[in-house]
Amino acid sequence: MSSQKGRDLEEEIEKLRAKIDDIDEKVLKLLNRRASIVRKVGDAKSRLEAGKPSRTALYRPDRERLILGHLKEINPGPFPSQSIAPVFMEIISACRSLEIGLQVAYLGPEGTFTYLAARQHFGHRANYHSMRATEEVFDAVERGRCDYGVVPIENSTGGTVGETLDNFVDSELLITSEVELRISHNLYSKSGKIGRIKRIYSHPQAVAQSWGWIRTNLLDVEIVEVSSTAEAARKAKGDPQGGAIAGKLAGETYGLIVVAERIEDYRHNFTRFLIIGRDKTEPTGSDRTSMLLSLKDEPGILFKALKPFADKGLNLSKIESRPLKHKAWEYLFFIDVDGHEKDATIQETIKKVAPLCLFIKVLGSYPRE
Repeated sequence: MSSQKGRDLEEEIEKLRAKIDDIDEKVLKLLNRRASIVRKVGDAKSRLEAGKPSRTALYRPDRERLILGHLKEINPGPFPSQSIAPVFMEIISACRSLEIGLQVAYLGPEGTFTYLAARQHFGHRANYHSMRATEEVFDAVERGRCDYGVVPIENSTGGTVGETLDNFVDSELLITSEVELRISHNLYSKSGKIGRIKRIYSHPQAVAQSWGWIRTNLLDVEIVEVSSTAEAARKAKGDPQGGAIAGKLAGETYGLIVVAERIEDYRHNFTRFLIIGRDKTEPTGSDRTSMLLSLKDEPGILFKALKPFADKGLNLSKIESRPLKHKAWEYLFFIDVDGHEKDATIQETIKKVAPLCLFIKVLGSYPRE
């Protein structure tokens, strides 16, 4: 390449970088303009609610879902559509933080997959509060110490999280949204050497999801079950002979070294998390409704209860039985149905099912992930 051609290319690069700088400045101006309008929306919403300050006034999962869906639909490229949601969720989170910041409880400690799901949904500008148990997450939101809570509900390979279902029975909280997170487990230790590991700390589900790898590579080590994968990383940090099965963030948070990556048995390993709060979510056109049913004890009752859903052409994406804690051999049914509780078909179906139930409780209608 001639020296003149090289100079011409360098000059072209500098011109292009100047254009990028100019665009960045325009984007910043537009972000500040957006933030100003968001503030006006918050002020108007506060006046609409008789002047009561509301930390949740600017959080509208239905509205946010419509915004992201619209942006993906009109995106001409080359900016990747899969990057629109994380970029704009951070913009929304930053604008929201200009008002009173959202207080979000999650099943902790920091570094758990639940924390990652919370941060993915609410962005970096929310205020996060680690809770030791699912019950504490519900309690924090019910008592108003936090605006929303984030709890796991099911894993694609490990099944339903029973503790979360149990807490819905007596709670008045509603499901306002959901988050799906791909789960990948790594093995960590202080030394990074597999030969030094005599015991493995982890959550029971993470152990179950990685059991094939453990059985092949570390069958004789002691398994120590702890409350979360982040707690496992904390334990391993203080144990020279300990290893932890945890996610990347937990390993980095506690300064551990990777021994083996992606040790989960199934690559398509996802966990679904629920956002719980006190407000109902408006329809978006792509919603899910969750409900609890306690059926009467009579022959064919489950068939009778499910038939109205089929008759209306409603898709049941989940049905799970759960024993009642206070009555032996009686069960609750947790049901997910596609659609919103404001839809006429779902309202009519609930009316038909209700006489067959000891009670029926809608846990919330919310945008599908």
